[in-house]
Amino acid sequence: MIRKYDFLIIGGGVAGMSYALKVADSGNGKVAIICKTTLEEANTAKAQGGIASVTNLLVDNFDKHIEDTMIAGDYISDPAAVEQVVKNGPDGIRDLLRWGVNFDRKENGDFDLHREGGHSEFRILHHADDTGAEIQRGLMAAVKANPNIEVLEYHFAVEIITQHHLGIRVTRRTPDIECYGAYVLNPDTGKVDTYLSRVTLMATGGTGAVYATTSNPNIATGDGIAMVYRAKGKVKDMEFVQFHPTVLYNPAESHPAYLITEAMRGYGGILRLPGGEEFMQKYDERLSLAPRDIVARAIDREMKIHGLDHVCLDVTHKDPDETRHHFPNIYAKCLSIGIDITKQYIPVAPSAHYMCGGIQVDLDGQSSIRRLYAVGECSCTGLHGGNRLASNSLIEAVVYANAAARHSLEVIGQYHFNDNVPEWNDEGTMTNEEKVLIAQDMKEVNQIMSTYVGIVRSDLRLHRAWERLDLLYEETEHLFKRVKPTRDICELRNMINVGYLITRQAIERKESRGLHYTVDYPKHALDSK
Repeated sequence: MIRKYDFLIIGGGVAGMSYALKVADSGNGKVAIICKTTLEEANTAKAQGGIASVTNLLVDNFDKHIEDTMIAGDYISDPAAVEQVVKNGPDGIRDLLRWGVNFDRKENGDFDLHREGGHSEFRILHHADDTGAEIQRGLMAAVKANPNIEVLEYHFAVEIITQHHLGIRVTRRTPDIECYGAYVLNPDTGKVDTYLSRVTLMATGGTGAVYATTSNPNIATGDGIAMVYRAKGKVKDMEFVQFHPTVLYNPAESHPAYLITEAMRGYGGILRLPGGEEFMQKYDERLSLAPRDIVARAIDREMKIHGLDHVCLDVTHKDPDETRHHFPNIYAKCLSIGIDITKQYIPVAPSAHYMCGGIQVDLDGQSSIRRLYAVGECSCTGLHGGNRLASNSLIEAVVYANAAARHSLEVIGQYHFNDNVPEWNDEGTMTNEEKVLIAQDMKEVNQIMSTYVGIVRSDLRLHRAWERLDLLYEETEHLFKRVKPTRDICELRNMINVGYLITRQAIERKESRGLHYTVDYPKHALDSK
């Protein structure tokens, strides 16, 4: 089956929906959003803390936000990308408000701003402690009300279509790779359909599910990054995996782990050992409000020193009513497992949270493949550098969705549907009866990545991961060629590809920088100069 859309969007979080609304409002063609589950299930909906933007001009300004971002990124962020996001942030907030998103306000109508680790001012807009869910709700309502946008749920993009599928040899040195759409698995028929497009946007979110413990939903298997890499597109900075310092330690519910927002430390929460001792003073003068890479490594070290499964976050010294008001969902969640956070410590541990790298794009969100854009966590804009500043990701997605929409609307007239694309060929393949192998291999990827490519790394661990992932790759590719595509085997392929990219790019970085910390190169590159 062949379907045609002028704008094909793969992924339905804040990035995909913001872009969809922008291009749909232009009236320049048919728009489709492909979601591998439902529109509701996206990394966006899991974001608790908020969205960063300069709105209080009495105390804050763009220069402060830019400097905070550069410091957090260990000064390897792209200054142009940082400036673009920060200076266009207020316009992004206005777009969200126009689409129906609500943020908490004070009695006088001003935004009720929070402060989070690494920020020098209170600039985090939020909606209680479920900001991502509120953004997702508002955007979903706007998308569903727009007659120019078609949403296809439970559809899975298997591969993007390039000249390779026309029988033309494509390598990483091919200068003019083009994207003509995607092959998409239809959940009703089990067949792979051909979706032709004039412009394609990748907005597939993050990679947390390649690790054993993550705050991401289980669907965060790095699909977009893997598809673009297989299509010979450029992928960058994959070694910079952000581990959130504080997810709820609950052995009964480890995947996905429940996030304890950084805003709770901004609110005054103190990290302690289970016995009550503070420890962050040993690692950073900013204490519990240090950037995430520093806090996560500190917690990891304390857990190893003391043989602990977790440390604790303490808000018992804060006003109980205020705590319940600001963090109603966290309060309810902890209470459901017998912890009253107004009286007891919250057990926390680090968990895979955010991918700072991804599909390399320019300031217009264009990838190295023509007619293909990438926005959101699957992209690498250069904003985050070596470490993402808290709450910068949602505003990045909105700003870059606008930039990509503006640019694609300017050039779409140059592009036409490629009617020479062949349909997916599964002749000679069989139904996969080896589901147990796929499930076991997914667990093995999780174990490899968490054990060897975690918060603290070494050359020995990274090469061991490389060797094991290479074996899994060979086995999985052999199986994929023999069976009809299903979501689970496609996700496994993507997880292995993403694990390989994280590991390879970690091996290539011969220094400890930002989120990438290796015991073989413990000194910061700048320290040795």
